[in-house]
Amino acid sequence: MGASAGMKKINIHEAKTHLSRLVEQAAQGEPFLIAKAGKPLVKVTAIDAPDGGKIRRLGFLAGEITVPDDFDRMGDEEIQRLFVQVT
Repeated sequence: MGASAGMKKINIHEAKTHLSRLVEQAAQGEPFLIAKAGKPLVKVTAIDAPDGGKIRRLGFLAGEITVPDDFDRMGDEEIQRLFVQVT
């Protein structure tokens, strides 16, 4: 379950009964899981809440990779050769 471990688990019947309150809590930053027979089925979270695996972090590879100065010209000769008309 990963990042969802320890998250509040609500059975589907209770979720139906208290949906408005639960959605409001999720919108305020309190996500929860809806379960059926104890097995988590879905995670309810605010739309603007970041998903741990999908957060874009600018510069996270700084110093680990380099981009060649001629990156935007790499392969020019090969590309030109491919587009030369055969007469």
